[in-house]
Amino acid sequence: MRIRIIFVNLVLILMVAACQQGVKSTDIDTPTTGHITIVADESLKPIIDSEYQVFSAIYKYAVIKFIYAPENELFNYIAKDSAQAMIIARPLNKDEENFFEKEKITPRPTKIAIDAIALITNKENKDSSITYEQVQKLISGQYQVWKDLDPQSNLGDIHIVFDNAQSGAVRYISENLLNNQALPKNCYAVKTNPDVIDYVSKNKNALGLIGVSWVSNGNDPKALSFLNEVNVLALTNPKDTIGEKGEFYQPYQAYIALKQYPLIRDIYIISAQGRNGLGTGFAAFVAGDKGQRIILKAGIMPASQPVRIVHLN
Repeated sequence: MRIRIIFVNLVLILMVAACQQGVKSTDIDTPTTGHITIVADESLKPIIDSEYQVFSAIYKYAVIKFIYAPENELFNYIAKDSAQAMIIARPLNKDEENFFEKEKITPRPTKIAIDAIALITNKENKDSSITYEQVQKLISGQYQVWKDLDPQSNLGDIHIVFDNAQSGAVRYISENLLNNQALPKNCYAVKTNPDVIDYVSKNKNALGLIGVSWVSNGNDPKALSFLNEVNVLALTNPKDTIGEKGEFYQPYQAYIALKQYPLIRDIYIISAQGRNGLGTGFAAFVAGDKGQRIILKAGIMPASQPVRIVHLN
């Protein structure tokens, strides 16, 4: 009997040792420690990189691998368990909600910012502002040459450039300006937002669409260099109830805050861990005071920090 008890205890000890050997400390993440992967919309890269630089400096034992991809590919990483959270410029859609319900996972969305889509043109293009209605005609293909917009223009055929055919910018434009219709034949996809800026800077007939954070941070040398290469257009807002009718708005922070710049979108971090892990910890940091100040400095609208707006007469 005694030998049997010793044998059972020995088996239990070996089983515990095996379990402890199989589970490394880095395999179990907490809100401020561990290793996870987050997949994010490529257009948001400047903001996310700035946030993680500060987060990782504070929390030395937290390691996050970021994958940047077009919006249509983000949820695939979640569904395949290749990422534990995603950063996206829209809330979950019905199919994604059904997936989580089927998997018995409660996703945790956190709104972190209000972003904008900026329209950029070549430096040789003298148009610095266009109306919302003209944007619709440009995007829908009703305007094929720049003379359709300005009879005095010396430019030729209009080339509209997006970052990626599967990007959030394409979806946003299709939903909000085209009533979910297909893009015209003069629309082209490159690969990334910097590729759009590069293409527009080298092609005088181009009109590019990018996430505004690539050109909004006046303290970022890269953003300033991009601003030296292209023009950022001001737009009217057909629903404007604050400014004068026909007033033009740049995608500046104040105009995003007041929703006067028309092409704005909400940004979310959505944790798929179903518990308080590193995904929710990073989301809490970005939505907290330090994280929101970083977004404020980046030139877009924080979700929870007020922006001081001074009206000059």
